[in-house]
Amino acid sequence: MEYLLYGLIAYLLGSIPSGLIVGKAWHNTDIREHGSGNLGGTNTFRVLGIKAGIVVTLSDILKGTLAAALPFMLGAEVNTLIIGIFAVIGHMYPVFAGFKGGKAVATSGGVVLGVNPLIFAILLGTFFLVLYLSKYVSLASMLSGVVGIISTVLLQEYGLMIIISLFTVFVIYRHRANIKRIMNKTEPKITWM
Repeated sequence: MEYLLYGLIAYLLGSIPSGLIVGKAWHNTDIREHGSGNLGGTNTFRVLGIKAGIVVTLSDILKGTLAAALPFMLGAEVNTLIIGIFAVIGHMYPVFAGFKGGKAVATSGGVVLGVNPLIFAILLGTFFLVLYLSKYVSLASMLSGVVGIISTVLLQEYGLMIIISLFTVFVIYRHRANIKRIMNKTEPKITWM
């Protein structure tokens, strides 16, 4: 019963559409109607600018961190990693935004941050290194997940390895169109780094 309750809370947290809220409140813009149509941080950066992009990205990370930390804060006997999965699902398929959400990157990272800050730091470092070298946000997102899996194996964090593997599958699945564009050399590159 506790898993059901905390899973539902985590799903609802993940469903908070940060990009939609920031877009409408600050810019009177529904970002689903612009750019890639995605509610995540990358589309927010492209459509609404750096400040809005930072706020949305941090909010999406916080959703995952809060969902993972909630059982611990309330003394519940549930696995925080499993609860974190529900926040990521909520971010990808938010009930508050017609089940069309983000690509699972920031919220997945937030769950990892709530469970193991060292692995999160490795993910973040990998993301920015790949982003700097390739200029592709999508490639940086996917490769960060792969490096996260390798890191958890090396650090013998096998429970976290399973969850990061699942998150990486989510991220790669949600980036199917990006993968095709990278292969066709039509994927947009960032210009600010």
